[in-house]
Amino acid sequence: MTKISRKLQTQKRHRRLRRFLIGNESRPRLSVFRSNNHIYAQVIDDGAQKTICSASTVDKELKEKSEKLSSNCNSSSIVGNLLAKRALKKGIKQVIFDRGGNLYHGRVKALAEAAREAGLKF
Repeated sequence: MTKISRKLQTQKRHRRLRRFLIGNESRPRLSVFRSNNHIYAQVIDDGAQKTICSASTVDKELKEKSEKLSSNCNSSSIVGNLLAKRALKKGIKQVIFDRGGNLYHGRVKALAEAAREAGLKF
């Protein structure tokens, strides 16, 4: 019996989810990528194949405010809040949440809840 690595399990879940999650102009897709050290989120219009706005822990705006943003729930909630503000500024109120194959737990959950609190609906 062979054991599948966690990364392959995540990629398999992501491919399975993406069959159903398609963002459009009225309701784009909020995509989350989680690495070991950082978290990245972007709002994507799949029809036009354009990234509308994005935020991450390596963002210049966040680097100026804080010395160290690492891979923790606090940093993820800051990124979610910033992404929601940028999306609302561009006129986007509703999104489809794409967790990128990751489990809805920890950093991904913190980002999603912060984006909801800042005004995005999903």
